[in-house]
Amino acid sequence: MSTRHTVIDTAALGPVTIVATGEAVTGVYFRHHIRRPAQELFGPLVSFVDDAVLGEAVGQLLEYLLGQRRRFELPMNPAGEDFQQQVWEQVSDIPFGETTTYGQIAERLGDRSQAYRVGQAVGANPLCVFVPCHRVIGANGSLTGYAGGLKRKRALLELEEPAAVCVGRLF
Repeated sequence: MSTRHTVIDTAALGPVTIVATGEAVTGVYFRHHIRRPAQELFGPLVSFVDDAVLGEAVGQLLEYLLGQRRRFELPMNPAGEDFQQQVWEQVSDIPFGETTTYGQIAERLGDRSQAYRVGQAVGANPLCVFVPCHRVIGANGSLTGYAGGLKRKRALLELEEPAAVCVGRLF
């Protein structure tokens, strides 16, 4: 399977690297991503215009950032252990504009005491934004770690806020 990547510059998130292997998206990374793999693992840089998988991923990401998309419909294949895959599946089910906590995910997986382990799996998510780990927050409602940085996490959550919430806010 051929691994390759493309990079797009976005106003909201800065440069975003999207990686695909074969017919599936396998990674989404920011410039200063906490768990960013070595660049050589991304394969060659290609134009998303010439690559159907990367082109669709870029298109859907831009639609999302413009407020025109609420859910990603992409072939995705994140590499991870079984527990991580279970967590990422739970994270993928968090609806647009809603949040949940690490403890709530752990509880849905059968053991609330595994919240820390859930947090580790969320932090290792290679498909941030597409698997919306920015929607996972601390038990007290605080913004906790995000591999792309808390500034990006805040921006993504604000992007998903209902218009009624924004009306009373001073910008």
